[in-house]
Amino acid sequence: MLLVALSALTACSAGPSTRPVIAVRGDTEATETSQPSGPRDVPPLENYGSQLSWSQCTESTKLRMGGTAPAGDQNYECARLTVKLDATGRPGRGSLGMALLRVGTGGSPLVVVGDADGEPGTLKAARLAASLPPQLLSTFTLIGVDRRGTGKSDPVQCVPEVARVGIVESDPDSADQDDMLEWVGRASHECVLDLENKLTAVDSWRTSADLEQLREALGVGLLNAIGVGDGSRVLTMYASRYPDRIGRIVLDGAPDPTLDVPGVAEARAVAAEAAFSAFEKDCVARGCPLGADATKRFTALVGKLRDKPVRGNDLDLTAGTAVSAVLAGLADRPRWPALADAIVAAEGGNAAPLTDFVRRHVVDRDDNPPLLDAAMVTACNDTTTRIPPERVKVMTEDWRSKHPLFGSWFARRMLQCGPFPVPQAVKVPKLSSAPPILVISTANDPVTPQGGTERAAQALPAGVLVGWQGSGHGALGQSACATTVAHDFLANAKVPSGGTVCPP
Repeated sequence: MLLVALSALTACSAGPSTRPVIAVRGDTEATETSQPSGPRDVPPLENYGSQLSWSQCTESTKLRMGGTAPAGDQNYECARLTVKLDATGRPGRGSLGMALLRVGTGGSPLVVVGDADGEPGTLKAARLAASLPPQLLSTFTLIGVDRRGTGKSDPVQCVPEVARVGIVESDPDSADQDDMLEWVGRASHECVLDLENKLTAVDSWRTSADLEQLREALGVGLLNAIGVGDGSRVLTMYASRYPDRIGRIVLDGAPDPTLDVPGVAEARAVAAEAAFSAFEKDCVARGCPLGADATKRFTALVGKLRDKPVRGNDLDLTAGTAVSAVLAGLADRPRWPALADAIVAAEGGNAAPLTDFVRRHVVDRDDNPPLLDAAMVTACNDTTTRIPPERVKVMTEDWRSKHPLFGSWFARRMLQCGPFPVPQAVKVPKLSSAPPILVISTANDPVTPQGGTERAAQALPAGVLVGWQGSGHGALGQSACATTVAHDFLANAKVPSGGTVCPP
């Protein structure tokens, strides 16, 4: 991870904003707090007086991060917070354990919320601590949150391993969808049986309420937070539900609030193709073993695996596994050199380096539960949309020709929610007033594409957009410019010019 120098702010430049004016759709009603009105300043910082019981967890956290644990002498402490389950059938009742990690010496808490399908928030906070300016960690204490169902929080682990493997290994270019339909059907069946009443409680809406309980436990009046990817959705929901408790918030990549499910899926396919193109150019610049033929060689590898998969222990390297692994690798910018080496190794019959990019989605690894279960349940509870297989088949064929590397993969993944119960619709209150919220986009982000993040910023009453012209999922810790802008906003209440552009 990149250590950021404060002097890098000079690398930023102001550019014009081309964000369109958009309308925001909401879909469940909340009246948690009254709406402030009018323009608002950046809120002041507060010292926290935690009611939580923290204990040393440095070694166990490093073990959870495995061989990618950041170097340095960071000290980690962990705690648990009991939050309301609040399932649809038992509103306001039940409980759930939420895992927390803190790192830093600052007097103000800064909560970190990540993607439901990504690295747990506790580990994300630990990594950010190694890449953010030291001055930020003397102003704030980072509080990483394993959002409900993920990581060391009471986990969602209901999908049979054979179904996880089947979903990942499934060939996105297969002529029929029977295999994927079988695996997602088994996943839904087992999750309904295993989770029972808890199934409906694993979503972003209830995760936003967890943050309000966390704010209270931290003893502060306002919530300061960083949202990464889908964690930004949770924070925008929090802001809408508790508008008078918004502190200093940074959204590092945000989902598009204007597109429907197919629109989001196709936008991600387009962004993934652009990210692979950037990866190929990076290969040429570094002189990596793929050379200038990364697209051609990856396409050939997928075709070869379609005819003859490479057997593995937890996971076979199939055409589907290879595409899933490369998508995971494209999102993780620091691992691009390893991704290039893994593709070359797979060409020679060594499957392990490439399957390693997606293994954490399928098996319990380094004391972390598989990522696929909570990601699937959360995604399917966050939308009432269910796409019929017949329509998915048409889109698969269309997107295969328009987005040849990844179009069919994103199309077929829309089958996953089909068998899951349709959740009760949630109408998110419209946020009419807020202090400035910093929103950072990344040009080639295959998880939260740039255009969607720009529209998310435009949807906020006081969203301030900063765009990084780089690649991968998330700019904090990767772009010195964007990280410094975030530091100045969080620590010094310095709001950047809207439309600021950071170089690659």
